[in-house]
Amino acid sequence: MTAGLAAAIDAALGLRPTALRPLGGGAAGSVVAVDLPDGRRLIAKTAGAGGKLDLEGWMLAYLAEKSALPVPGVHHAAPDLLILDRIEGGGPIDAAAEAHAADLIAALHAVSAPDFGLARDTLIGPLDQPNGRLAHWTDFYAARRLIPFGRSALAAGGIDASAMDRIERLAARLPELIEEPAHPSLIHGDLWGGNVIAARGRITGFIDPAIHYAHAEVELAFTTLFGTFGERFFARYAEHRPIAPGFFEARRDLYLLYPLLVHATLFGAGYGRRADAIARRFVG
Repeated sequence: MTAGLAAAIDAALGLRPTALRPLGGGAAGSVVAVDLPDGRRLIAKTAGAGGKLDLEGWMLAYLAEKSALPVPGVHHAAPDLLILDRIEGGGPIDAAAEAHAADLIAALHAVSAPDFGLARDTLIGPLDQPNGRLAHWTDFYAARRLIPFGRSALAAGGIDASAMDRIERLAARLPELIEEPAHPSLIHGDLWGGNVIAARGRITGFIDPAIHYAHAEVELAFTTLFGTFGERFFARYAEHRPIAPGFFEARRDLYLLYPLLVHATLFGAGYGRRADAIARRFVG
């Protein structure tokens, strides 16, 4: 693997690595630290047949073009090989880093577009994420998120037919439960702690995005699923973009349905039961 990867990097960049060191992660392939003879320190991600690392590279480049969010520079993006800048990390997401993250994410959410979705479909983890653009947020969240990922969770055994019925009924009720935002916001889309890199009280990078234009509250809700950020983040974010009343009481759960259905598809019924409990709260 090492010799083959070194040759692939040489073919992509015109420089043969001086050192390769395996890193953690890369469920569908490998993640390797790369040292080049010109002094650059990079990351190489590989994927097997059917890989879509080129799409990950496209998403990172889109974020770099459209926003000031710190993301790794992309040096090569092919379906089976993605070469990125290596970002300094290793620090905790402490109070100072949370405040910095809030500044960055609030600025990201100020980036807008005419419609919800994106010009092309993307990925959420290993799953295809449909982004066909729609003018109304409730239509988009129902048709591009709840229904397709409810069906994928059902097919994978993460939820049962009765839970799918509740999700469909909830999707139909969304206009009663959610107000349209002032504008679509560009979101990172997968802000769990493993995708946030910090050092010395600052956020140094965001990785592995699942971008699209959405209601910014979706991003905020996602960060609470695994405790990515805490109170300092939300307080600082609200200084930039006030959070409308009712988010923590109701809408957060509505927006947690999407990542829970993704996780039910990938990791089973434990997440599906959490999603169904939310659906039962709103439709019985």
